[in-house]
Amino acid sequence: MALTLRSHLVAAVCCAATLLAAGTAPAVAQPAVASPVGSSPAEQLRRDTAAIRDLGVSGVQARVIGGDGRQSVATSGIADLRTGRPVSADGYFRMASTSKTMVATVVLQLEAEGRLSLDDTVDHWLPGVVDGNGNDGRRISLRHLLQHTSGIRDAMPGYTTPEEYYQQRYTVYEPEQLVDLAMGQAPEEFPPGEGWAYSNTGYVLLDMVVRKATGRPAHREIEKRILRPLGLHRTTWMGTSPTLPRPHARAYQYYGPGSRVDVTDQIPVDHENLSWVTTTRDENRFFRALLDGRLLPARQLAEMKKTVPVDAGTEEMWPGGRYGLGLVERPLACGGSYWGHEGGDGGYITLNGVTDDGSRSVVVSMSEARGDTLEHILEQENAASDLIENALCAGGPRTS
Repeated sequence: MALTLRSHLVAAVCCAATLLAAGTAPAVAQPAVASPVGSSPAEQLRRDTAAIRDLGVSGVQARVIGGDGRQSVATSGIADLRTGRPVSADGYFRMASTSKTMVATVVLQLEAEGRLSLDDTVDHWLPGVVDGNGNDGRRISLRHLLQHTSGIRDAMPGYTTPEEYYQQRYTVYEPEQLVDLAMGQAPEEFPPGEGWAYSNTGYVLLDMVVRKATGRPAHREIEKRILRPLGLHRTTWMGTSPTLPRPHARAYQYYGPGSRVDVTDQIPVDHENLSWVTTTRDENRFFRALLDGRLLPARQLAEMKKTVPVDAGTEEMWPGGRYGLGLVERPLACGGSYWGHEGGDGGYITLNGVTDDGSRSVVVSMSEARGDTLEHILEQENAASDLIENALCAGGPRTS
């Protein structure tokens, strides 16, 4: 398996490409299973969390918020394999790549204020930073970075074995070091804006642009512009701290039989962007506020929701998925679509979804990543996606 970084999404896509090249047949994504007759949404949620646990995932927590504000919560499995402690419904977890949606929201707010333009080039804000080996910041816009259409390589370090985890888990990388790793490689084989390839490096650069435009780190702007206004008091930037607040489930990475490693303690490779921790309650509230228009003017929200197709590898993970500006659109089996952004880092894997009007939302967080084979990756991904589908469709059929 070729893990190029600790983001579950990119790791899984990379793994999928490796296994497909080796001739391993991928698992076929299954549609969400309709709730049995007479089943309540809360009962279905409990069944869906148990189905994820039954795959071998150590711990699962999920929360659904309906249009009337009522919440359903379910947990399954255990939070600590040593003690058998149960999973907390309010446990912290690493937000990982879901934080890209917060970064994108701040960039669009700055655009609404006239402090930058989505058509600004990277070189305009960061002269000479994106250069070398065919990379050219004069041809790449902020929109390209937001939408993963820049072509900049995703060159993040990552853990491919338990030994690498133990050796590297406390290594601190500065943003400039991470960009330099990408600049050491040729870009993807498409001109900026004419293809799609997931790039964490692009969001490292966006953090740097936010700092240049505001004079403050991106995490401070997120706190000022998103967390405090929405009262998201349990969403916290941890910086280079390798730990999480309590309560939290221990996080595990399954590398294969006999190799299940506790990976809870580590410094995220991109600590500026990926060091956020949150809860299912706060993550629901963030996405609901974003989609119902509380964080962005209508024009900027519409820009965020202009999507392009993802590449074939990511399509395996997100069937029918399309990418906007830090926001993913996926179809619903009951009609219409939903929005969200998956996150995976350090054993924590989180899927989320909110209906187009922000009226119904769901977050499921898993405290184990089964990343040893494409089959296991897709099993876990499909089971979590089924939970999202069932929760969002519980309110009845939806139309586009």
